[in-house]
Amino acid sequence: MGEQMDMALLRRLIDGVLLTLYRRYTEKELPALCERLGLPPPSAGSSKHKRLVASLNACPDDRLPDVAGAVLDQEKLDQAERMALQDVLWLGRHHVQIPSRTRRELAREFDLSDHLGYPDRFMALLCRLWHLDNDPLGGWTTPTNSLRSQIERHVIRFPDDWTTEQFFEQLGAFEAPHARFGHFLEGLASSAVLPDEPAQRRFVELANRHLNSAGAQLSQHGEADGYPHFQLVEHGRGTARRPRNLIFATLGKPDIRFTSALDNDIEVAERADEVLVYDRPVGKEGLLWRDLLSWWQETRGVTDQEQAARALYNRMKDSLPKESPGQKNLFWYYHHANWDRLSDLPALLPEIWLHWDPKTLRERGVNAMQNLRMDFLMLLPGTRRVVLEVDGMQHFTRNGGTEPDSAKYAGTMAGDRDLKFRGYEVFRFGHDELRDRDRPLLAGFFDTLFDRPPAGPSRVPLPAQP
Repeated sequence: MGEQMDMALLRRLIDGVLLTLYRRYTEKELPALCERLGLPPPSAGSSKHKRLVASLNACPDDRLPDVAGAVLDQEKLDQAERMALQDVLWLGRHHVQIPSRTRRELAREFDLSDHLGYPDRFMALLCRLWHLDNDPLGGWTTPTNSLRSQIERHVIRFPDDWTTEQFFEQLGAFEAPHARFGHFLEGLASSAVLPDEPAQRRFVELANRHLNSAGAQLSQHGEADGYPHFQLVEHGRGTARRPRNLIFATLGKPDIRFTSALDNDIEVAERADEVLVYDRPVGKEGLLWRDLLSWWQETRGVTDQEQAARALYNRMKDSLPKESPGQKNLFWYYHHANWDRLSDLPALLPEIWLHWDPKTLRERGVNAMQNLRMDFLMLLPGTRRVVLEVDGMQHFTRNGGTEPDSAKYAGTMAGDRDLKFRGYEVFRFGHDELRDRDRPLLAGFFDTLFDRPPAGPSRVPLPAQP
């Protein structure tokens, strides 16, 4: 889950960082610095600090999380500054809640021996996530009483001095925000800290014995530098797999072939302009609109973000069936209500292919895969896959809607069960529910789905709905 990000606080924290950075870089280096951090180009003249502040003031709120991420990744910050920035940034992103009791029980069983075999890597993780240089008398007394020096003495040099529970207590891990503790667990499971696969798996097995009772687990998602890569996810919600190819917004049945069956590499052999294929990795935050828009801009060579956003919106809208105004209304409402904050929301992918078979249903016969396409798909944080379906009369009738068809209805329900068993969440709307695109039920649905407070409609005009 995530909470609303405090953009005003995030802006103030970045401003505080800029107060340090302007002393670190020369006048000539400021344009490159701003470009690297994702800030608008600095204006000419004035002092370096004022130029950087003006650049920050010109940066819209929806770009601030990316700027904060770049600062954390690229700039050297003091630990208190780093932690404050991390807390605000992570608060607005998906995080898994791990109760204090679960943390303590995990610590009591956690043997640090494997991690202490790589002390420099272990300390680097702690420095990224915790405030270790906290001795108010540092520099006045010898030796220093900072947490860093205590850990080096009582954990690394003399590991029998502190239990792991005492070590967690000194870090403040039992009361730390959920997001910070989650990053700590992921760090402890990472090859950057523990470049030993059997040791990684031992820690993950231990952690999951405790995390499972809290509805969470460390789940493998691919590899990093040849080692397994683990992420903290909610257990029993979503699927453990990341999508490889997203085929969506098709204007007809795609002509697909494998260019490498071993690697699951595909291409659209004909009419490629009628098919959109998103083949980039989907991260732990899911597939956000900003990710989809970035892919569209780079693959289409469009530099103007507003122009690209409207072109992408129109391209996806054009794929919606003409005979389904309910689908059009749902698609229109989602973007109309959220246009000015769409960057951090999941992309609503229309007409997305679930199965693909080069043969038709008639040719395949009784072995045909049903429900080839989904009306809409959203990839949410924590590997959640949410399917939205708009059901018209054709889903449960025949002969142009004049006769009920129980076989069609049974096929729809069977398809739903199959999706749910595979980890999808399926929500169905009756077509009549969506006759009025401004109906409040849509606002309440998305607010509940995203676990967010309600907001008023966007003030940014969208292309007219046909």
